[in-house]
Amino acid sequence: MNHIPLGKFDDFFKPLSSRPSKGCYFCRINGCNEEVIGFIKQYDTKARQRGVVIEGRLPNPDIKNLSYYSEIMGEDFRLDKLFISSALRKWLPRVDFNRNQQISSAIYNMLSDLQRKGKNENMLKNAYIKFMCWLYYKFERMLSYLGSDEPPKILYDGDVSSYELMMLRILSTAGTDIVMVQCHGDAAYLQQDPRSEYSEELRISGMQPFPADFSLQKLRQEKAQEAAVQRIYGPEPSIKACTNAWVQGRGFDDLKTPITSRGNDSKFFYNCFFRMNGVHDKVSYTSDLYRYQLDVKNSGRKIVIVDEVIPQPTFEEINKIRKGNYARVEQLIPDMASNISFPQNIELQKLMSKVFTDLMLEISKEPGNNMSRLTNRAVYLLCWLKRYSPVLFEGWKMPEVACYIYLGGCRNENEALFIRMLARLPVDVLILIPDKNKKGAVEDSLLLDFNYDDSLQLSKYPQDSAELRVGTVAYHAERELDKIMYDDDSGIYRTQQYGRADPIVLRTMYEEIDILWKEELKYRPNFGVSNGVVTIPVIFSKICGVKDNNVENYWISVKRLFTSDSLVFDHFPIIPQGMSNPVRSVATEFFKNGRLQRDVIKQHRLYNYGVLREEAQQHILDKLQILINERFIKGTFENGTEYTIVSTILSLDTTVVRLIQKFDFTKVNPKVICLSLNENSMSLEDTIFLTFLSLVGFDVAIFVPTGYQTVERWFNSGKERFDVHQIGDYVYDLRVPNFSRVSDKFPTKKSWRDKFFKKGK
Repeated sequence: MNHIPLGKFDDFFKPLSSRPSKGCYFCRINGCNEEVIGFIKQYDTKARQRGVVIEGRLPNPDIKNLSYYSEIMGEDFRLDKLFISSALRKWLPRVDFNRNQQISSAIYNMLSDLQRKGKNENMLKNAYIKFMCWLYYKFERMLSYLGSDEPPKILYDGDVSSYELMMLRILSTAGTDIVMVQCHGDAAYLQQDPRSEYSEELRISGMQPFPADFSLQKLRQEKAQEAAVQRIYGPEPSIKACTNAWVQGRGFDDLKTPITSRGNDSKFFYNCFFRMNGVHDKVSYTSDLYRYQLDVKNSGRKIVIVDEVIPQPTFEEINKIRKGNYARVEQLIPDMASNISFPQNIELQKLMSKVFTDLMLEISKEPGNNMSRLTNRAVYLLCWLKRYSPVLFEGWKMPEVACYIYLGGCRNENEALFIRMLARLPVDVLILIPDKNKKGAVEDSLLLDFNYDDSLQLSKYPQDSAELRVGTVAYHAERELDKIMYDDDSGIYRTQQYGRADPIVLRTMYEEIDILWKEELKYRPNFGVSNGVVTIPVIFSKICGVKDNNVENYWISVKRLFTSDSLVFDHFPIIPQGMSNPVRSVATEFFKNGRLQRDVIKQHRLYNYGVLREEAQQHILDKLQILINERFIKGTFENGTEYTIVSTILSLDTTVVRLIQKFDFTKVNPKVICLSLNENSMSLEDTIFLTFLSLVGFDVAIFVPTGYQTVERWFNSGKERFDVHQIGDYVYDLRVPNFSRVSDKFPTKKSWRDKFFKKGK
């Protein structure tokens, strides 16, 4: 049968009677695109039904194959058409006369061609036996289709050898369509057929080299997945979304377009999916938001407004979602989708199911999404859909469109996925990020971004006129000036500009303490501000001995550290161990599973810090958590010391609490000065108290002229937060002086001239 040129892919699947001329196709494919991949998938299916698929190489006949052939056919061979035809009748008895003639003629012509090229009789016999074995073991089941109006198909995937190409030519001549997929290009083939006489190379526009991981097996897996996906989808909804196609790019003005003016095709609902980064006008922005939601409500449209976070699903919501254990996505999606029920409108229910299925299939292809994680994400989607559907879609009918406004952008992938789901339902989805320095988590081809130059701090959508707060032009100008002047890197800071701080202990020489003690924190080494968190270098030192054995100067050096915000303790213990503390009885309620129960603490009648600035309260609780987590104190998480820590820190003296309340992290920090003049040691509570104050940001100086270990007892080894300075000899039995009579200046040393002239008088 003749080999005819291919016009288009569809010609391969036409019967012989409908082809331009009677003949078969023999093509090579050396590259791919979407159209080629689609054809290979379709041809692979046909070849499995009415032909043979060869992946790799045709295996050479093995010893068993050759032994069986010899047993049935003997060793005779003649290059004679009648001999070959007779041998085929015996070897392939189910092949009828006409097909026998086609095959034997093709084999004879091929062997004759080899003879003309100089092959001897032994070579011809070996080729003949190889062809016969291949026909019997590989191609016998397709030979019955030869000569029919629908030719058999062979799909060959690999780098063809010379004898394989001969076998394919025999079958092509006998009446078989053949496609060769050559992932490594045409080089191997052209070694056998340099002038492309036996087959044609298929070339269409847009073809690229095959991917490195291409295989027919992978294509079949994809096809099976596609079929499985089709089974996942239920009945197609009759309604569709037309998202943003009607928009003219006018931002808020587009939002105000009446639903009936957006389009008139009854199959579509016309919604929008906007994200507005920054604000169009600082002065009018909040009032514009207020009026917009008012207009939506007055028009009878349903509306939901969310501020900064979509509340997580509750246990009750999660428990209402039916779910199972899934091994495959094809099981998970339809089963989870069965949770979607909206009997008020079946078409809307179909649309919800389709959108849910589309998005779940999409994220199932993302790396790292195992069945457990996919199930959790599906639960989030379904919980939120069940929560908001009654509000957004009660009494819904085409072409109505509800409104969902999210102020603040999406925080995580679950919120982003839910927002994307809503945007494919009859809902106008509006994401507002007035602070243009913030970023939202949503990425979607449907999302339309509007970017504005100005920024505004807004954490709550103005839904009530009582909540509406607008600023004048001058007010916003002043805020802009503030932002420029009081930037993190400017070195100029407003009073109480920052609410969070991370103190670090500054390692110093003893002489530097006097220099740094009264300096503002912003001038100390290693001070910095990053992302609104201040790094404050603090002093926490134990000073041992008396410099030069000069007691007078020793007390002066202590007096020089006194400030208006200094706490001075002239003995240990400061807090006697086991001292009555009402918080101790409830400490186990305040600290559970390694975490402070902040809500419980703040609502308890024994919590006395509720009058403080919110930032000050958070600072206290943050550092209390760190004090426990870092295990500075012996017995933490061993014998219940963590509860002593909690009760001690939540019972601070009013004076201490007020110092924390007024503490400005960029200015001079509060001070603690302790005098340990005898053998008395710090109590457990003292150690907790002073370590906590250091973590809060206080400077702490402990003077121990005796050099005794009165400080170290309750610290875990290696966790001592303080620095130690040995400044002179140890001195004992000192008494605390009346500091009101102690100078804060060292005596002036007299020069030799002063001494000489005074002596002469």
